Amino acid sequence: MNYARKNIEQMTGYVPGEQPQVPGLIKLNTNENPYPPAPGVNAALRAALDDRLRLYPDPTAKVLRQKLGQQFGFEAGQIIAGNGCDDILNLCVRAFCGEGEKLAYFWPSYSLYPVLANIQGAQKVELPLNDDFQITVHPDLLTKLAGVKLLFITQPNAPSGVWLPKVELQRVIEETDGVVVIDEAYVDFAGDNCLDFVRDYDNVLVARTFSKSYSLAGMRIGWAVGVPALIASLDKVKDSYNVNRLSQIAAEAALDDRQYFEEITRKVKTTRQRVVSRLAELKFRVYPSQTNFVFAQTPAPLTARQWFDRLREKNILVRWWDADRIREGVRVTIGTDAEMDRFLESTKEICEKTNR
Repeated sequence: MNYARKNIEQMTGYVPGEQPQVPGLIKLNTNENPYPPAPGVNAALRAALDDRLRLYPDPTAKVLRQKLGQQFGFEAGQIIAGNGCDDILNLCVRAFCGEGEKLAYFWPSYSLYPVLANIQGAQKVELPLNDDFQITVHPDLLTKLAGVKLLFITQPNAPSGVWLPKVELQRVIEETDGVVVIDEAYVDFAGDNCLDFVRDYDNVLVARTFSKSYSLAGMRIGWAVGVPALIASLDKVKDSYNVNRLSQIAAEAALDDRQYFEEITRKVKTTRQRVVSRLAELKFRVYPSQTNFVFAQTPAPLTARQWFDRLREKNILVRWWDADRIREGVRVTIGTDAEMDRFLESTKEICEKTNR
């Protein structure tokens, strides 16, 4: 007998990228930062390993929220911390979109969004991106936005990596009566951000993570900023202690070393450009990335699935989905220069062998 709710029984859960247990693999499949956290993070964590671990953490992550507010120009009351950005997204669904109500997201995008809608029993509204993975505001899109209670927008987008023009986002925001969550998980690798929308609109939340640009994926720390009323609603539905003590300390220490943050994000962006240029020379179609990964489509006769499989045979992991609109491409996380040299050399070998 199945005791699950009907929608849980029928749905498919989110499938994370592979976390291999085999040593020696080059891991370019889950968008982690290839560089270690700031040196002060490890020092702060070691200093925190004492009998305070028997105590609950600060339920509001007050110090972390104050540091974030000071750095980005907001009051602490406009910020909430979470167990990764995914926790923030889940809280938004619980707080702003009831069972049977409309939850919208652009597609292709982060595949967690429809899963969250299914868990809630919400009505999914898929807003298609154009062939370049960009938003095109047209009457049909505006019609679909009617009655939407919650809208997720990934900026820059994933898995394409492209930047969505803010003028188009603004038109979408102004046509949406519900809450708009701009998921900026990768924004520190882009040339702009959408924090100004938080200041201009009372229905906009911007969500971010420490996983990518701060090299803290293993600590699970996310945050969001919006008007106090939106944050208060999220506070009502969050777990009492949703960010553990060590994660709070790690995030605080990471924020204190802005120079290191800028150094590693700059290195990733420099390597990204080199990878884009080399793949283009090999006749791949590479979308203009503003993230710490690239999304590339293969030159015929090589298929994306073949590229994925043959890289795996060479102990290099990348990400491929058997899904509409994206099965023709592969997403490749930017690693160290040495890792990307190996990836590019292997890709060239695969192309040459395919064309023989």
